[in-house]
Amino acid sequence: MLTLRLYMLQRLSALAMAPFVVGHIAVMIYAIQGGLSAAEILGRTQGSFSWALFYALFVVAVSVHAAIGVRVVAFETVGLRGPALAALMWTLGGLLLAMGLVSVAAVTLPGAAA
Repeated sequence: MLTLRLYMLQRLSALAMAPFVVGHIAVMIYAIQGGLSAAEILGRTQGSFSWALFYALFVVAVSVHAAIGVRVVAFETVGLRGPALAALMWTLGGLLLAMGLVSVAAVTLPGAAA
């Protein structure tokens, strides 16, 4: 039953990531086409609750999706099972979440990247 729940959670996280990926790519294309510098981009993102929320939700979806994916790969290729498999998934998910949220804070909190 846990495997089915994780399977569904990974599919739902992929579904959640799709609009974030499209939005991120659209913003990057806009920034490149507009010739924006890193300072100009930070000027637009710092202090923005909307960008912070957008990228924080993106990070959560990616962390869940990647941790479950690595769990499946470790199970199928390495044969990892039981508590070690769960520890790998939770540790990786937690690390990705922490690093991602630190990055979001650096880009969206006022004066954080200065």
